[in-house]
Amino acid sequence: MENGGLVISLSRYTNLLQAAEVRELFAASLIGRLPIGITGLAVLLYVQQSRASFAEGGAATACYVAGLSVAAPVLGRVIDRYGPRGVLSAAALLFPAALVALVWAVEHLGAAALLFAVAAGASFPPITVCMRTFFRQRLADELQLSTAYSLESVLIELIFILGPLLVALFVATASPAIAVYFAAGSGFLGALLFLRSSAMRAWRIEQRTVSRLLGPLGEPGFVPLIVVVLCFSTAFGFLEIGVTAYATERAQPALAGLLLGLMSVGSALGGLAYGSRSWRFALVPQFSMLLALMGTGLVVLSFAGQTLAFAALGFFAGIVMAPVLIVQSMLVAKSVRAEHTAEAFTWSASALLAGVGIGLGAGGLLLETYRSNAPLAAAAVSALLAALLARLTLRAS
Repeated sequence: MENGGLVISLSRYTNLLQAAEVRELFAASLIGRLPIGITGLAVLLYVQQSRASFAEGGAATACYVAGLSVAAPVLGRVIDRYGPRGVLSAAALLFPAALVALVWAVEHLGAAALLFAVAAGASFPPITVCMRTFFRQRLADELQLSTAYSLESVLIELIFILGPLLVALFVATASPAIAVYFAAGSGFLGALLFLRSSAMRAWRIEQRTVSRLLGPLGEPGFVPLIVVVLCFSTAFGFLEIGVTAYATERAQPALAGLLLGLMSVGSALGGLAYGSRSWRFALVPQFSMLLALMGTGLVVLSFAGQTLAFAALGFFAGIVMAPVLIVQSMLVAKSVRAEHTAEAFTWSASALLAGVGIGLGAGGLLLETYRSNAPLAAAAVSALLAALLARLTLRAS
């Protein structure tokens, strides 16, 4: 690491944001990606309230996530071949339409509403993929790219903090349906602003150097990276349900949001710190070390009893989470040919979503027999296993 100075230096971020097109892109992406932190929870609460069933609410949310993860690689391949304009234009219309139809269908069609949940996930504007692909095109310097991915990861952490707060506000003052409508409007406006940005006019469609049905999955080293992503993202699922169970055991369910929010704050600070410094180690050793630190933090967290200690340890465990995701993005960008970049990022995003889903499901099964420390311990094991796999299977980078 660089010597001297504060742990977090903002100079690299201010230099990055001097470019008007970058500022435009971040502003549009903030609006367009608000639904990331809103839609799943809003759909869950709306369906649960309308149908008086948490099972149906959970099924609707699961269908939304399934649509998102299955469609993403297909959209990524289309973006690589033809650019993002057509995909974003279609998503700007289809995503809000699917959410509006979902609200109507819950009241009138019963279980058939799940089809609209799938459609909403499948048509979610792929702004994150476009951001990361554009930064790889525009920023040739690895330090600049690391700073851009760091700022981008911090923005997502803030969305995960802000989104549930907005849902809570809408539920308290109006209804969950209003939260769903707000997500629809944010997706439409954000995609529209993204399409109008100067970055889209500067987008470059990379020349295809090989014809390969598997796309980035045929690149040496990419599949092992996806396996590592699947492994450590399972830890996120275990962690989320473990923290929720911890709060419930203390008869304070609302405490879960605060505890997860503190982890996100720690993660955001860790991301800012990572992107503001230079690091001596290559990316693969960094990745393995960060995952090992994440696993160690979760081991300690699984033994925490008192709420204040749990909150503090959760904050510190969160510090390495954004850096893990930043290094993952850097490795994805370096692991594939330029013409496969967008699809590669969608595969990593799908693996991330799948891992979280596996962790949530398996964590729920553990809670049928054990207390909250069981899924927390499982989260630690998943992160430590990912660290080992990263060290043993990923090519030096």
